[in-house]
Amino acid sequence: MHAVPNIRIPYVLGYCRAGFEGECGAEIAARAAAHGLSGHVAAAAQEACAVFRFDPPVPLAAVDRVLRLRDLAFARQLVFGARHLDDLPAGNRIAPLAQAAAQFEMRFSEVLLETADTNEGKALSTLCRRLAGRLNAALAEAGLLVPEAGNAPTLHIFFAASRDAHVGISLPGNRSGWPMGIPRLRMPRDAPSRSTLKLAEALLTLLDDDERTTLLRPGMRAVDLGAAPGGWTWQLASRGLHVTAIDNGSIAPSVMATGMVEHLRSDGFTWRPRRPVDWLVCDMAAQPARIAVLVADWLARGQARHALFNLKLPMKKRLEEVDRCRGLIEQRLHAAGQRAILRIKQLYHDREEVTVCMLRD
Repeated sequence: MHAVPNIRIPYVLGYCRAGFEGECGAEIAARAAAHGLSGHVAAAAQEACAVFRFDPPVPLAAVDRVLRLRDLAFARQLVFGARHLDDLPAGNRIAPLAQAAAQFEMRFSEVLLETADTNEGKALSTLCRRLAGRLNAALAEAGLLVPEAGNAPTLHIFFAASRDAHVGISLPGNRSGWPMGIPRLRMPRDAPSRSTLKLAEALLTLLDDDERTTLLRPGMRAVDLGAAPGGWTWQLASRGLHVTAIDNGSIAPSVMATGMVEHLRSDGFTWRPRRPVDWLVCDMAAQPARIAVLVADWLARGQARHALFNLKLPMKKRLEEVDRCRGLIEQRLHAAGQRAILRIKQLYHDREEVTVCMLRD
């Protein structure tokens, strides 16, 4: 376990997909309120970031304990902010940024200069690259940047505009391992569709290293409901799993060429296996509650041990729909005397949807 610095945090940033700032902020606020932390949300539309300000500032240990990135569906990254610098001098941004970092009174393992995942944010990436080397040098000279201290906090400089930046930190065990919370995944040459990247990201994000090793062993069996053209099936087959692909549509030849796939032309809502499988995956386009109940029923009946699936969200009340589906899943499992670890995340490769991981407890 890492030691949490004894400082107070005035606000927290949640990086998210543009257009989901309200859901991200509301989810953070609800989690904070449930643990007695008061404050308010400042989430501007299309800025791909939600800000929750504590009233009054809260000890970092309390924030780290209450707000866990894995428990939040809409946040890609959690940054505990200390300073908001909204009038950086154009000719000398390094000095005030280094001074703000020094106020944490701690050492950092790395520094990330980041922007929102928007077109406006991308325009700031050149500025970030230009400043990165000089800021790293300034922090190293001050003894604040110690790359070999791998268990130290990461310093985040989040540029909202060229002269507007948030200075905050993320902590080991409670952060995304990727800058901006975005994994950079290459499209596999033989995969039939880009949907394979959704499942690849889900396996990296929703399972830890030990879980991937023990729960995704070659030779395991999986079912992919609504598989065509086979992006998710290919992802599992490439990891050595035997996959039954259920879809009335065609599966791409490159997927069938793996020799690990059986394609059955059937309805994904009614088909059931003759014996239990290790994994059920599903990316069918249907009402989210219908998918949630379907997958929960598989686990409740013991037809699958674990599951990964997507819920297509409505245009409005998206957080409420996620909570509703969570409740339906828990209700079905409870009725069957079953329990599961439930993780929900809007991934970078998702759009108007969230990905759900259910691991049998």
